Amino acid sequence: MLSVLIPVYNERERVERAVHEVLDTDFGIPVELVIVDDGSTDGTREILSGTSWPPNVRVLMHDHNQGKGAAVRTALAAAEGEYAAIFDADLEYDPADIKHLLPPLLDRRTNAVFGVRAFDGYTSHSFLFVMGNKGVTLIANVLFNVYLRDLMTCHKVIRTDVFRALPLKASGFEIEPEIAARLLQSGERIFELPVSYKARSGEEGKKLTAADGLRVVATLVRCRVTRA
Repeated sequence: MLSVLIPVYNERERVERAVHEVLDTDFGIPVELVIVDDGSTDGTREILSGTSWPPNVRVLMHDHNQGKGAAVRTALAAAEGEYAAIFDADLEYDPADIKHLLPPLLDRRTNAVFGVRAFDGYTSHSFLFVMGNKGVTLIANVLFNVYLRDLMTCHKVIRTDVFRALPLKASGFEIEPEIAARLLQSGERIFELPVSYKARSGEEGKKLTAADGLRVVATLVRCRVTRA
């Protein structure tokens, strides 16, 4: 079974569509959705708690905002599937791409598959956003002597037991590089496959800032010098 972990914070306008898009996707294996509302204040949690979801959807609540990393860890702890995938409710990614990431896991070639985004003028948030992503990916490659193409991708599918064994501590967006760094430190070889992507604008709710980039670098350095 595949557990799709969906951290949500203030996504009132998108959350129902995001959940239904995942539910409407044929992943080829049984699926459960573990949704964690991370203390939303815009009506998202009322939508999630007030909707009659099918039995394979579970909704968990944080009583206050703790960050994406904390929401992912809460969802991961509750996951019952053999594999776990992260899916953001902002609809920048297509849940159908998760299906294309599964084969290397199902045939035991790897324990972790990341989706690589193709950035272009139509789908990218901005030049600085793309260059920032390439910059932190380069730093990760140098620090861990690997060659990843998209460190900050949200589309990750990992064997749940391997995922849970990682010493993850990040509370915010820096959970993404922490996952990659801890996988590499544990000896896992990350398989990468292309996925579609369409960044939303700042006016549409894009939450990343330059400060997040600095936190990513700090997380990579912390993981490089510590193993817990």
